[in-house]
Amino acid sequence: MESIRETSERAWNGDKVVVVEPFIRPGEIHEVVPGIALVSGFGLSIGVQTGDGLVVIDTSGRNHGEAVVAAMRTWDESPVRNVVYTHGHFDHVGGMPSYDADAERRGHPRPHVIAHENLPPRMARYAQTAGYNATINARQFLSRPVAPPQMVANFASPRLPDETYRDYHVFEQGGVRFELRHGKGETDDHTWVWIPSQKTICAGDFFIWRCPNAGNPQKAQRYPAEWAQALRAMAAHGAEVFIPSHGSPIFGNARIQQALTETAELLESLVSQTIELMNRGVRLDEIIHSVKAPQHLLERPYLWPLYDEPEFIVRNTWRLYAGWYDGNPATLKPAAEASVASELAALSGGASRLVARARELVASGDLRLACHLAEFAFLAAPGDPEVRAARSEVLRARASSEASLMARGIFNAAAAETEDASA
Repeated sequence: MESIRETSERAWNGDKVVVVEPFIRPGEIHEVVPGIALVSGFGLSIGVQTGDGLVVIDTSGRNHGEAVVAAMRTWDESPVRNVVYTHGHFDHVGGMPSYDADAERRGHPRPHVIAHENLPPRMARYAQTAGYNATINARQFLSRPVAPPQMVANFASPRLPDETYRDYHVFEQGGVRFELRHGKGETDDHTWVWIPSQKTICAGDFFIWRCPNAGNPQKAQRYPAEWAQALRAMAAHGAEVFIPSHGSPIFGNARIQQALTETAELLESLVSQTIELMNRGVRLDEIIHSVKAPQHLLERPYLWPLYDEPEFIVRNTWRLYAGWYDGNPATLKPAAEASVASELAALSGGASRLVARARELVASGDLRLACHLAEFAFLAAPGDPEVRAARSEVLRARASSEASLMARGIFNAAAAETEDASA
């Protein structure tokens, strides 16, 4: 098995295999530097040795918890005294029951969990909307229209923190100092951890070896401007080791500085362009098609738009500053979509005419416009087999043309929904 430094080097040089999926098997353990190890899962779990047991930063998800803990125990069998949640997403907190069960088996005290004060309200919201969150994750990750029942459990009953903090929190364990700092980014409860003795930052999801997840179209508000501020604060610390909760570590201050400042630059560019156009009274539609991410940044291996993408970040910036009204008066209090579709179908000569034109547009490469027409046809005549087939064709074509997981997932899930209903 190659070393973690070799994996990191390949990722930095743009090896797509290790950028996309650096740790294939859940439960692989890698010592990053002496005294710090990461274990792979759907979300990494990071162990830090001290003079008095372990500190664990993130726990991976529920499905990989047992494998993660078993791997961690091949490296260090001492008690886990403290656990830090970087934020409340299930792939970071879901493995906690496995750490608790391990402590009980060994006769160790239950680990003390620390998180930001916004995390418990997030957990309450997840429990309240468990079915919805499971469904949108099924679309996003599995390209399914409905979640398998077992996914709902990921959101239902997480282990809450024993201690919360607001802006800044310090604790020491076994002579090792841990500095926790809050920043808004992918969530409003995000924490990043600075370990001065190791010159190491554990960044949670502030950095994911992708274009930042700052625009997710199905999920709660993201904070791209504050995200950039947090990245620049990290860059000021002189770290020599940088460990995200997804993807390979980065070694060396020069590379860390570059990755953090360029990620901040991408977010700042998207936010500033969007706000400039908002201040001029431009509609959301025009903004979406006008704002452009700096191309040289999107070419960086750690900013490829493979998960989220700049267009979604623009939309989320609008939502943060401008609310949900998009500037089009017809959408303020709109007619039902099916009514609009039926009227357009009637004007054009029927849903079959819309379908025919949608297929022509696919052939010419205009998938965005084709998708509109296919959806109008489907809403006007949802029971028509030709319409359903065309909708599926257009959506599959859209999915295959997209780089980001989020776009592909939504388009493929919609196509699957059409195909399932036709069966």
